[in-house]
Amino acid sequence: MVVAVESDVSGRALESVLDAVVVYARGAVCTRRARFVLPAGHRGELRIRVGDVPLSASAPSLRGSIVSGPAGLRVADVRPRIEAVVVEAADLPRLRRIRDEAFEAAAKLTARRKRLAADIDTVAALRAVPAKPRREDPYPRPAAVEPVLALAAFVADRLDVLHGRLQALDEECRRADHEAQVAAHRLQEASGALRTEQSRTTGAAVLTLDLPDAVQDAADVVVDLEYQVPGACWVPMYQLRLDTAMTSGTLVMRAAVAQRTGEDWSAVRLALSTADLDRRTDLPELRSLRIGRRQAAPAPSGWREPPVGLDELFGGYDTAAAKRPPRYSGVALAAGAADSEDLYRTGTFAAVPAFGGPGGPPDGAYWQDEQRSPIPPPAPMMAMPPMPIAPGSAMPQPGGAPPPPPAQAAPAPRMARRRAAPGAAARAEAADTMAYGGAPPLAELSAGFAPEPDLGPPTPGADLLDYAGLVLAGPDEPAGRGKLRASGGADLAAEEYRRRAASVSYLPLPAHAVLVRTSAGSYDYRFEVAAPADVEADGAWHTVPVCTVEVGLEPQFVCVPSIDESVFGTVHVTNASPHALLAGPADVSVGGEFLTTVPLPTLAPGERQRVGVGVVESVQVARRTHMRESTAGLGNRTTVLDHRVEIDLANHLSREIAVEVLERVPVSDEKDVRIDEHAAEPAWAVDDELRDGRLVRGARVWRLRLPANSTRTLVGRYEIRIPAGKAVVGGNRRA
Repeated sequence: MVVAVESDVSGRALESVLDAVVVYARGAVCTRRARFVLPAGHRGELRIRVGDVPLSASAPSLRGSIVSGPAGLRVADVRPRIEAVVVEAADLPRLRRIRDEAFEAAAKLTARRKRLAADIDTVAALRAVPAKPRREDPYPRPAAVEPVLALAAFVADRLDVLHGRLQALDEECRRADHEAQVAAHRLQEASGALRTEQSRTTGAAVLTLDLPDAVQDAADVVVDLEYQVPGACWVPMYQLRLDTAMTSGTLVMRAAVAQRTGEDWSAVRLALSTADLDRRTDLPELRSLRIGRRQAAPAPSGWREPPVGLDELFGGYDTAAAKRPPRYSGVALAAGAADSEDLYRTGTFAAVPAFGGPGGPPDGAYWQDEQRSPIPPPAPMMAMPPMPIAPGSAMPQPGGAPPPPPAQAAPAPRMARRRAAPGAAARAEAADTMAYGGAPPLAELSAGFAPEPDLGPPTPGADLLDYAGLVLAGPDEPAGRGKLRASGGADLAAEEYRRRAASVSYLPLPAHAVLVRTSAGSYDYRFEVAAPADVEADGAWHTVPVCTVEVGLEPQFVCVPSIDESVFGTVHVTNASPHALLAGPADVSVGGEFLTTVPLPTLAPGERQRVGVGVVESVQVARRTHMRESTAGLGNRTTVLDHRVEIDLANHLSREIAVEVLERVPVSDEKDVRIDEHAAEPAWAVDDELRDGRLVRGARVWRLRLPANSTRTLVGRYEIRIPAGKAVVGGNRRA
């Protein structure tokens, strides 16, 4: 949408769309794009306001840029703005209206049930009243049985009808309460960008544009607003699709993205990065090493000492404030009658003199001064006098004699009841008076101690370098008047939205998922999503397809018959893409059928890794062992255990396969125990491949190719020679 603007449109927000989002390990950087028409003949500054900025956005991260427009147009300044908007009932979200209607219907049914229950109690309380006997009658009056029975029948019939209505109404109330709870749950689980408040707080950004030269005709301008938001994270996921022969396939990279930034990402250009937004990237400042006289450190850029004589600038103000006559109120306060609750209720705040004396206001009256604080500060407590210590004397040691009592201090002079002026003179007088009996100055206490180290000139913080965010203290702030300070006005609504966004960091990860900062190591990678993506701001995981990765696939079957005679299918995945593949879960499917989910480790470009795809029933293995025990050596003092291992392989597939069979030869650290290997058929090799990150001692491996619909027998032999007085742990016949 393109609109025409004037020289200052900060009061009207431009239409903007969320164009691109880059999700990092923690947080995201969003880019909004706005379009407007620059009026003809404009020159100089121009302010525009871009709305729909989430409250969780970081104010220091706001960046503006000109995508297209007249030559020389630039962004001079970007400032955040927080606004309150009243929402009409018709503009509330549909889920909010459904919830309100459900609760209103439940409340009406509850009120009907209460009225019906009251009617039941009223009918049930109906009783027949017997006639009172007269004094002149010698006998009681006969009871009217028929009316009593008629009343009882009426009450019973009426209660049956009312209880039937109550039972039906209870069922309606139960259904209405259930529907209300379901509507409330749906609203709670909805996107965080769904604003359901009657009055909402919205964010915006005011951009100041500068055009040095006037434009002849109206021009279209496209502006990008970039800001950083917390509450977003992602983890990689994969889908490995293999054909029936497992010789070819595709690896699709996906991403599980979760965000609760306060705005939905609809049809945005999405990018995924492993970098950390919170990591400082400031370049180090290397100081030169010089030979010569030491020089003072240079003052930091952007800051200087405040000018001398600031207090003298407010001398006339203090004098005029001191000459202002006091204003007495006609309300008298009795002793102990004024408390904070009464002062808050009446809205009148005043200071009551603590001491009496001539020249003051009448007894029981108090004075007001608009220059003072609306709530009088409490009187400071009188501090105990310090322990006198003679110069050069040491502090008393623990357990020693107590020090002599201090000398009697002079009595304090009577304080006159007078109205203190809010100027500097009155403050100095009050400070001198209340300092009586207090602690000595810090300089006297620190006498004799080591001097403080010279830390150099003070370094301003980031908030003090934000010049547009500084405020000037007024004359009523004696501690910092005439000095600039940071405003420090944090919005409570923005802080609450940032707290909600931080909850995304505590989401449980999907199965076999690994944090990107852990899998990426010391390198950072960025992946561009091929198509526009949609991610709701509900704080849940959403799967987004990223790209198709070029990989090399080589199937292989692995078996360890000494442990399990099952044959497992594996695929050697080689990363043929120019970028790394991060660790994450991979859904494996063969021939269009899902098999299992396996963890895929991090693969650098060109790296190869084995991925298991489960048990293959079409390849079978059978293992048989034979052991023959004999003696050898001089005097038959050596026991020889001759082992023979036979493994039968059967390939029932219609294609040739590569098989890897693992076997293990015993190992020993004993000097008098010897293990001799005999020639295997076919020959086996020492397995020097790491298994689960460690090298297995004594491992042997057969690597062979088995034709389709064929069988083969593998034979391996080894001898264990041990002294006659020893035996193998677990028995000599163990194989």
